[in-house]
Amino acid sequence: MSRQEQAFGVYLRSRGLPLTPERQAVLKQVLAAGRHFQADELYLRLARDKSRQVSRATVYRTLRLLCDCGLVRKVVFVDRHSHYEHLFGHAHLICSKCGRVIEFRDQSVSRALARVCKAKKFREASRKVEVVGLCAKCS
Repeated sequence: MSRQEQAFGVYLRSRGLPLTPERQAVLKQVLAAGRHFQADELYLRLARDKSRQVSRATVYRTLRLLCDCGLVRKVVFVDRHSHYEHLFGHAHLICSKCGRVIEFRDQSVSRALARVCKAKKFREASRKVEVVGLCAKCS
């Protein structure tokens, strides 16, 4: 079981809720997404798997729970549609002038954060790294 699954399970138990197979399936799809996604996209990916039926309502409720526990974030882009992203393994550069968001992955940043957590004996469940400044166009 991944750290994210463990953290989600702990969060659910603290609310008196079980970590059902359907919730686990939603979480696995979220973690596999690798980019921003919409709830209906996630539902359609899960619907293709005939071995487990996950309702649209379960997808939306589970996304809300994942947001509440800090593993997922809901973002609204210029298209005014809600998108989601998991907060583990990537970071954002955010332009304070134009609002542009540049996503990046850098293993050295991940390793540095892991070292800090280990040194402080801190068990990481999720991660959100944002750097606010000016993009190349605005600076």
